[in-house]
Amino acid sequence: MLRLFSTPTGIVIEKKGAHFAAPTSFTFDALFTSAHPHALAREALARGKRVPAPAPASLHAPLGSQEVWAAGVTYLRSKTARMEESKDAGGGTFYDKVYDAPRPELFFKATPHRVAAPGTPVRIRADSKWNVPEPELTLAINAAGWIFGYTIGNDMSSRDIEGENPLYLPQAKVYDRSAALGPCLVVTETLPGANTVIAIEIRRRGKKMFAGKTTVGQIKRPLPSLAEWLFKENSFPRGAYLMTGTGTVPPDSFTLRSGDDIRITLDPVGTLINSVA
Repeated sequence: MLRLFSTPTGIVIEKKGAHFAAPTSFTFDALFTSAHPHALAREALARGKRVPAPAPASLHAPLGSQEVWAAGVTYLRSKTARMEESKDAGGGTFYDKVYDAPRPELFFKATPHRVAAPGTPVRIRADSKWNVPEPELTLAINAAGWIFGYTIGNDMSSRDIEGENPLYLPQAKVYDRSAALGPCLVVTETLPGANTVIAIEIRRRGKKMFAGKTTVGQIKRPLPSLAEWLFKENSFPRGAYLMTGTGTVPPDSFTLRSGDDIRITLDPVGTLINSVA
């Protein structure tokens, strides 16, 4: 297992607590387009030079030209929340049906310039009154459709906009800084086990407003199946990230406010920290 950090000077690779500056030719685009990402990362590690650990404040999101996509209604809790928020619009049964259907819900989430780096602000929409973060295991998939690693994703959502009409999903999900990734990309041949915990904590002026957690095993669909569906009739020349859904949702009475701090933890990725702009 290797952890890859994106810094202003290039990629830093961590292995067993030691950090190495990768050659400048080793980029996230090179990694995602490689037919053998693990071998390419190990080669970059072997050629790297020992450096101090990167400062958290210096980190960029761990991506190059990759699109970010997302899967929805993969957890029972997510299905319930979506049905509750859209029941007045007559769309509640949509989510019930997709939860049990062979075909998953997949939607475009962000281009690289819309992705917030660790330690930088995510945003809530000015035309929305009900906004929440969604902590998600996020798969790194190469151009051939093969999962070779993962990171933490924050799928920011305007629940009132989507709840008003499911056709408003793109506006509820896709806007500037509507996603965050990091703090690193874990490159590994082993996907997270069923007992792997995804935890979230939201603080407001130092006070804990919400905390929740779920496990990867609560995702209904096999992770390789989600990647396979994403690549059906679609191509990603630079690879892609795929968020895999959320299993922990703040209560309906909660909405994010400017200045809130969001902390999402998934070992061995670490903790993704973002404030709200």
